[in-house]
Amino acid sequence: MFKEIKIPFSKEDIANLKAGDTIYLTGTVYTARDAAHKRMSELIEDGKKRGLDIDDILPFPVKGNVIYYMGPSPAKPGQVIGSAGPTTSGRMDKYTPQLLGMGLTAMIGKGKRTKEVYDSMKKNGAVYMAAVGGAGALLSKCIKSSDIIAFEDLGPEAVRKLYVERFPVIVVADATGRCIYDEI
Repeated sequence: MFKEIKIPFSKEDIANLKAGDTIYLTGTVYTARDAAHKRMSELIEDGKKRGLDIDDILPFPVKGNVIYYMGPSPAKPGQVIGSAGPTTSGRMDKYTPQLLGMGLTAMIGKGKRTKEVYDSMKKNGAVYMAAVGGAGALLSKCIKSSDIIAFEDLGPEAVRKLYVERFPVIVVADATGRCIYDEI
């Protein structure tokens, strides 16, 4: 049975999510893949050197938000977005602990993560959720709006702000450190 969860997550929502839970998400989700993560990391490092507030230099407020590792295909006429399936999350692992430390609440993708990411999730009280790979056309129907908000030159890898309704995901790893990939 699916749980209905509104984004942004509360601390209580995160604490109540357990590895293996199936949920429908409704709310704002941001997309970012490899190239966008690299640029955000560079912005963070540059901002630190210049003494800037990180929230003022990143394309979206990281604290309390959700990143979906996805680069959509082009939208057909009349569609909000093209196929919107998850990409392999491991490619973002070198950037993830930094974002979790800044307050990122959740990530959506597919595949296993490194021990460093799982440890950082536990330390920072975050969850990792999987969207079904190969179901991008179906998942795109849950996306009600899509706006490029940064790095438009990256094409499908640009950072997008999505509004999703009843977006189906499975909690892969919860904030206690339990991971269903380790149990299967």
